[in-house]
Amino acid sequence: MTHFDFIVKRLKELQEDICVQLETTDGQAFFSRDEWKHNDNGGGLTRVISNGNVFEKGGVNFSAVSSALPDFLKSKVNASSTQFSATGLSLVLHPKSPMVPIVHMNIRYFETNGGDSWFGGGIDLTPIYVDTAQATDFHRTLKQACDQHNPQYYADFKRWADEYFFLPNRNETRGIGGIFYDYLRPSNDDETIALTEFMFAVGNAFIPAYLPIVQANMHKSFNERHTDWQRIRRGRYVEFNLLYDRGTRFGLETAGRTESILMSLPPLASWHYNYLPEHDSEEERTLSYLKKGIEWVK
Repeated sequence: MTHFDFIVKRLKELQEDICVQLETTDGQAFFSRDEWKHNDNGGGLTRVISNGNVFEKGGVNFSAVSSALPDFLKSKVNASSTQFSATGLSLVLHPKSPMVPIVHMNIRYFETNGGDSWFGGGIDLTPIYVDTAQATDFHRTLKQACDQHNPQYYADFKRWADEYFFLPNRNETRGIGGIFYDYLRPSNDDETIALTEFMFAVGNAFIPAYLPIVQANMHKSFNERHTDWQRIRRGRYVEFNLLYDRGTRFGLETAGRTESILMSLPPLASWHYNYLPEHDSEEERTLSYLKKGIEWVK
């Protein structure tokens, strides 16, 4: 078994485990299974949940594909590289209740026939209403996962997330961040193994980081005002994914499956012209936390 095949096997197992735990939490809806083939080689398994007790729409998607190297990546690899293989697990969940945050996770591995390889990924949380204690718990769980592998990872990757999950057109972050990393290149076999284990530490941190927040908020009451604000925040989510997200660009530019790539978009979103929240409102308070550099874990 090649190292690529080993990663593929573990990603499939992680996908199944996450789907089972999310179905248990939802208590009503189940993930569909949609296997697909890439135009060249490989394919994936798209798992989608919809119209549940908790999750209005979400997906946990696995892919493993091989193809000719796209032009936009040629400057990042050895001149001899002509083919690439990439595998990853990507999830986005849009809860029904505005009291439950949107969440995103992605872990991925890339290699070429010229000897290049790298890892990327991250987890970030997009609350509709920011609860500072829950934001701290979320970041603390991610820090613990990072600290097991490198004491500098959390600080570096948290800062990277602040920069990456940012809408410059709005001058605001997408949510309260998390961790993000890309182009982590191993220089030898030991580093490849270490980065593989870190990749799965991030993947395994998703459930303990997110489900306690879901369970604490899923039964809270909400009204039409909360739902209106949720749709405005979902609109910001759409803007980021379509304008700035690297995964969306990579998938579309490498002839990935459009339905799976755009699964990350919510079922309903809103754009209000020149919207400003009321002074001293819950909505204004949430906006005050959507900025770079907040240290959630002291």
